[in-house]
Amino acid sequence: MSFRLAITSAAAFLAAGGVAANITEPASAQGNEIAATATDMGDGIHMISTGVAGNLALLTGDDGVVMIDDQLPNTGSVIEGAVVEIAGEGAPRFIVNTHWHGDHTGGNAHFADQGTTIAAHHNIRSRLEAADNDWIQPSTLPILTFGQDLTFHMNGQTVEAVHVPAAHTDGDAFVYFREADILHMGDTFFSGLFPFIDLNSGGTVDGYIAAMERGLELASDQTRIIPGHGPLSGKTELQAALDMLREASFRVRTLVEGGADLEAVRAAEPLADFDADWSWRFITTERMVETLYNDAVSTG
Repeated sequence: MSFRLAITSAAAFLAAGGVAANITEPASAQGNEIAATATDMGDGIHMISTGVAGNLALLTGDDGVVMIDDQLPNTGSVIEGAVVEIAGEGAPRFIVNTHWHGDHTGGNAHFADQGTTIAAHHNIRSRLEAADNDWIQPSTLPILTFGQDLTFHMNGQTVEAVHVPAAHTDGDAFVYFREADILHMGDTFFSGLFPFIDLNSGGTVDGYIAAMERGLELASDQTRIIPGHGPLSGKTELQAALDMLREASFRVRTLVEGGADLEAVRAAEPLADFDADWSWRFITTERMVETLYNDAVSTG
């Protein structure tokens, strides 16, 4: 099933067909129609995607609705329409943010103003409070925050939000639906894509790798994994992403340790063989090289 809305103001960082300077400040997408597509995963759980922002998870049932992330500032209506169609009500009882970026928290205010309780790691609230972005309103801020973990017991599911430190940002959390064996990894997993590692928000390459390793420890061969971006995946796709990042990091770090500056690292084209399979509009091969270089220099 799908649900559509013509977005006439700030929307997705990819919707305009270009690259936003910062994933936390969605670009203008005048006239672009956003469609939300829901995938029924059983056990009252749906994955909701638009292709222009972070993937959502929705748990429905008699105890109310829990949603993981809520996309962009001006996609609230289309996401609400999807929730109404699936659950019969538009405002979830709870929303859990996996991290602070605007393509995952941009709908917070839309739903909080209808009575939804927003929960997130402490650092997510802190970063939203400190950010100078027009789309952040007082009701964008989570009112329930946690340190290491937070558990919901709803609709026959044990829903575990678990903090993973210094990965994509300094406030990332996995959300695991234990009985259904479904893992939402937020942006610590970009399936089939170079990842965005936000060094300016406390993210690190080693922490990102550690987060993916932890995801693999949690997952079995049957676990369905919702990535922050990309298609519904499993352990095979997560392992491939981890193997790529380990090798990419090793190559760039080796050049840095040998004395190469950024221009020399770029000239060496250390990720050339990854370009066709992993590069995309937001994180190109060149940008991935730069991220890995800056991380290596700062931690070396």
